[in-house]
Order: sequence, then C-alpha cells, then structure tokens
Amino acid sequence: MSDTAELVTRLLSARTWRAFDVAADGRVLAGDDTSGTVQLVELDPDGTRRPLTALPGACSGRYLKGVEPRTIVVSHDTDGDERAQLSLLRPADVDAPLGTDDLEPLVRDPAFIHSLAEVLDDGRVVYATNRRNGVDFDLVLRQVATGEETVLYDGGGMVGGAAVAPDGSAALMTRPGTPALSSQVLLLSGSGTTEVTSADEPAIFGGLQWLPDSSAALVTTNTGRDRTGIARLEPSSGTVSYLVTDDAHDVSGRLSPDGRLLLVVTDDDGSSRFAIHDAGTGAHLRDVVTPGVGVGDFLTLPRWSADSQGLALTWTSPTVAADVVLVDAATGRTGTVASWSEDLDGLDLVTPTSVGIPTPDGETVPCFVYSPAAPTGSSVLIIHGGPEGQSVRSFSPITQALVAQGHTVLVPNVRGSVGYGKRWYSLDDVERRLDSVADLAAIHDFLPQLDLDPTRSALWGGSYGGYMVLAGVAFQPERWAAGVDIVGISSLVTFLENTSPYRRAHREREYGSLERDREFLESASPLNRITDVRAPLFVIHGANDPRVPLSEAEQVAAAVRGNGVEVELVVYDDEGHGLAKRANRLDAYPRAIDFLGRVLG
Repeated sequence: MSDTAELVTRLLSARTWRAFDVAADGRVLAGDDTSGTVQLVELDPDGTRRPLTALPGACSGRYLKGVEPRTIVVSHDTDGDERAQLSLLRPADVDAPLGTDDLEPLVRDPAFIHSLAEVLDDGRVVYATNRRNGVDFDLVLRQVATGEETVLYDGGGMVGGAAVAPDGSAALMTRPGTPALSSQVLLLSGSGTTEVTSADEPAIFGGLQWLPDSSAALVTTNTGRDRTGIARLEPSSGTVSYLVTDDAHDVSGRLSPDGRLLLVVTDDDGSSRFAIHDAGTGAHLRDVVTPGVGVGDFLTLPRWSADSQGLALTWTSPTVAADVVLVDAATGRTGTVASWSEDLDGLDLVTPTSVGIPTPDGETVPCFVYSPAAPTGSSVLIIHGGPEGQSVRSFSPITQALVAQGHTVLVPNVRGSVGYGKRWYSLDDVERRLDSVADLAAIHDFLPQLDLDPTRSALWGGSYGGYMVLAGVAFQPERWAAGVDIVGISSLVTFLENTSPYRRAHREREYGSLERDREFLESASPLNRITDVRAPLFVIHGANDPRVPLSEAEQVAAAVRGNGVEVELVVYDDEGHGLAKRANRLDAYPRAIDFLGRVLG
C-alpha cells in the first residue's frame, strides 16, 4: 500500500464520538463508532466507559427520565432504511454489548417509522409514526411502564418537533408550512388542535421548549427577520417576543431544565460560538470557551444536565474528528471527556480559509478553501446535501484525503444553503433551482484567481449535492473534468415519483409540484441533458435508500455509459441514504479518490 493510500485509510478509519444525553447522576450517554457504526456507550463520571450496544447498524438514544433503574430509549433501524424502531435497555444489566434481539421492544413494527421526538420527566415518551397509513405521521404520547398511548395529533403530513407542557395541559408541535423551509406551530390540547402560527408564513419555527411553569415556550425562529433568533412564544395568541438576536448571524437556543439559563449558539460562517444567557431577559452572562474553531451543534444537539449545571455536546472541527465535550454553565469552561484524538496524531491536517466568490448576478457565494502544502493546480468542489443544508467547519476525512493528494478542495454554501439568512436559503426555490447550479459555474470561473487550473476541476456531492454534481456535468459540460455522485438525484421527476410516499409532498415544496411544475422539473433534471455529459463519473448508492431511490443512480449510469462516457456504479446492499458503515466507506471512498487522482492527473 502506498503512503497516500495508507493516509486515506487512516483518515477514513478515524473513530468519532457523539454526545446523546446526560443522566441525573452525571453519566453521559454517548455514541462511539469504533465498531464501524455508531453504537451506544455510557461514560461514567469516574472515566469508566461501558459499551451498551452491538447492533448491525447505527443507533442513538436518550435517557428515560424519572425512572429507576436507569433506562435508555434506543432508536435503531435496519441497514439504513430509516424506519426507526424504539427499544429499551438498562445499563446496570448490561454485561456485554447487546444485539437487536437482546433489547426490550418499546415500539416496533419494521414496516413503519417510529421517530423519537422527546422524553418527558415522568417516564413518558413522545414519538411520531406513519403506521396509520404509511404516509401521514401521527404524534403519540406513550407511558413506558404501562404501554398506554394517547394520540396527540393525527392531522396528516409530516411532524417536526414536539414539546409537552410540564403541567401536562397541552403540547406544541411543528409541521411543514406551505413555503419551502417554513414551519407552522400547532397547539394540541383537550379542546383540539389550534394553529398558533400561519402555514403560509415564510418562516422557520424550531427548537420548541416550554418554560417550567407551562406559561409559554421558547422557540428559534426567523419570523419577521432574515436571521433566526430566540424568542418567547405565547401559545394562546401566537405572539413572538425576541430575547436574543444577531442581525449578522443565525442564533438558536437550548433552555436549561430549571428555566433559568439559555445556551445560545451563534452560527458564524460555519462555526459555532456558544454563550450562556439569562433565559428570562435574554441578557448575556458569559461566553463558553470552545476547543478552537469548529461546530458543536452539527452532529447532535447539545443536552443540558438534569441539574442545569452544564451541558454535553459533540465537538468537531477540521482537525478534530468528533469528541464529547462537557460545558460548565457557571464558568463557561469546557472539558473533553471522550476522544479518539490519537487516531489523528502526527497528521498534518488542513484548516480552511473563507472566501466570498462573486456571481454574475451580483451575489457572493461563501466558500471554504482547503489548500494543500504542495498544490498541483487541480481542485475538487464538495457540495453539501439538503438542499437546505450547510457546509460547516467540521472534520471531513474525504476533504483531508483529497488535500493530501494535492487537490485544493473548495466547499461552498451555494444559494439555497442555510446559515446565511432567509433570503439566501430561499434563492433556489422551485423555478430558481438552476440559479444554484449557476453558482458552480461562478466558482469555476474564480479558479484562476486561486491559481488553480480550470481544466482540472471535479465535483463531489451527496444527496442534493449529488444532484448538483450531475447538474454541473450536464448543464456545464465544458467546465468539469469529473464527478463523484453519492446517492444523488438524476431526475427531479422520477425522484419525486419514486421517493417514499411520506416524503413526496414535503419535498415538492422545495423542488416543485409534479402536477403544476412538471415541465420545469423536466428541464432542470440532469437526465434530460445526459447526452451533453463528457466528464467521467463515479456513482455510489445504497440499495435501501428511502429518500433517493437506487433507480436514480441506475438510470444515470446506464445513460452515461450508453453515450460512451466512463462511469462506475458501486451499490451497497446494506446501506441507505449514504454510507453509515466504515467497511463500506473504506471500500468506496478510496476508489473514488483514486478515480479523481487518475482523471485530474
């Protein structure tokens, strides 16, 4: 094995941690992917690590509050099919990591989804499920001890977040609004379902958290603003009163269990800044000292301890794979309690610079540039999924491996990306889809200013990023030398026709309706311009993908191959929307990186 191949393998093998929850006694429920997928591990305050699960696929969990002995709700699926099932385990009873059959079923039916929404303080859980008809999601409150269930909502469509009032009098939930990337708040009570906010308002409402006295809730929203802020929401009237805002940045908040403190997270060009604020007034109390420049709310949500003294979060940066970090709310100091930093010891990892790239229509595309020590003039653009996603300053073994081969890696947040305000993320909706694709051309035109060879530039992306790869090579064939498409959309029409039924209406808000916008969807589909593609392709897909069906990869591979253009299609039977298993990543990604090395020279 060459030195470069060994480096790529080492980067892809770097182990990571996740912080899922904090118990009342200070134990942290964590995830560790040493086995190849994320499995549950309990971290004791004395440093003891107790592996809890050995499931065939990745899982996550939350502590069940107010229950003895200590109990964990485990969320797991089968081979990436995203049909989440809920089970229980009790750490004190675990002598060796448990398999699926060793877990106690809580809510299981492999034909449907059961998505954990919240755990309450009295041994109850709230989950969303599509078991009624396979399409619409209901919100269900379950008493774990007795199995008694109450349906809180069965009004159809998707369910976003949910929060039950501490006094049990009502619940709040969000569902998708009518405009793309909008949400609506509903109040669920004994008198029925009340619309707290309008479905037609182009605004985000998320992170619902009731105040301890059940008088109101805190919400992260951008109603009436371009940037998100933290606000008090009056459920009876829908009145929103902002507590914390920043006109230049999106901010979000996590309320402490006692209702006194607020963790404020500021998105600063793909990095997280944390501070502790007074939850009543919104006043800044102290900054949180983070371990460098990175993100702490990207892989998992920060979780407060039950005593409101601190939080656990997952910290990652371009040079940190992912650690469990504890925050002392009283001082703002942080400490790392779980890390596999030794996996990256001695590696010369690269941190990016941030560049604003101009477009012909007067916009500026934020872009991270990872430059190798000895650049070869070649470049790779990595485009995030979503579309309403964001490229952040997190660890990426793909980026670091490509840089190690001499490629300059550009990671843009093209129009449609979140993190830069409502105006920016709305600029690619429906008929403006190709404006986002045009941003790729603007970046290509900028390459000479970075001393990069425009004839040796490739595209890499997953999910919606895969669509962007295919759109780039199809609509701009003279610009791109190669493309790596991972679980990407080749036709917006066949994607919407064949995606899981519960997702179709949800995604039509963003891409356009099959009924009303079919002609545009056809025109914006790479498959309809496939005869123009000249760049060789490397295509990766999971056979169990419920979001972008495998047929999207198969049809584009067949069409490109039929035109005499090189294409390699790699399919994994035990994966879904992306590669969750390290063994598959170690097989696919080195091949894709070698492919780019060969094509780009």
